[in-house]
Amino acid sequence: MNAIPVYKNKWKWMILAAGFTFLYLPILILIIYSFNESRLVTVWSGFSIKWYFELFEDDLLMGGVKLSLIIGFLSASAAVVLGTVAAFVLNRFGKFHGETSFAFMITAPLVMPEVITGLSLLLLFIAMGQMFELFSQRGMLTIWIAHVTFCTAYVTVVVSSRLQEVDRSIEEAAMDLGAPPWKVFFQITLPTIAPAILAGWLLAFTLSLDDLVIASFVSGPSATTLPMVVFSSVRLGVSPKINALATLIILAVACATFIAWWVMAKAEKRRQLEMKLAE
Repeated sequence: MNAIPVYKNKWKWMILAAGFTFLYLPILILIIYSFNESRLVTVWSGFSIKWYFELFEDDLLMGGVKLSLIIGFLSASAAVVLGTVAAFVLNRFGKFHGETSFAFMITAPLVMPEVITGLSLLLLFIAMGQMFELFSQRGMLTIWIAHVTFCTAYVTVVVSSRLQEVDRSIEEAAMDLGAPPWKVFFQITLPTIAPAILAGWLLAFTLSLDDLVIASFVSGPSATTLPMVVFSSVRLGVSPKINALATLIILAVACATFIAWWVMAKAEKRRQLEMKLAE
């Protein structure tokens, strides 16, 4: 009688192991070959860290990393502000004229192919360049605007789902006690949705850092992001420096994810404790 549950349990562990192997084995191989001494990434010839030193001496790659980090930070910050405002409007303002159109415009980048988004933004910047000197040359500014455009949609979805779970009675009680709406927002609502805002910022930063298609449409010769540099170099053959760069990015993302998880878990425990004390 106990053989069936044990058999099912083994199948679950086998499926879980197969899934993790499929997802993380290529990443593990990439990390291992970043320490390969050979220039051929598929031939192991010994342990070496020389590609990490050559990576930091590559001005083109380092310039792409710097530009992508700056654009990612600025795009995520702007997307968090706009996405939080949009989520607040959709969840707290009730029914208003044009609500359906507004919601569709916010969520359209989620389902729109990146090629269409990039092409439409390119045509927009060309038209704006004929009217404004600022957009006559495509570069960092146009990439930033394009990334904010589609990152805002993801932040809106994340923050909106969190706002739907917020207990409105606490906010109403604070306003009944005389607190103005802005004070209720900054002292009650904002700390409650802070984990979702942080998650939205990290998601927007990752999407901006990873974007290749849209950036290829809206960038110019003066601005080349990291994905564009990597893609152009991989077309001529994978360099061990790319493996070293990918390893450093994986390490940075893993550390940032762990810190974000720890902060959000701590904030969630504090929120649950405050809810119990309020009850």
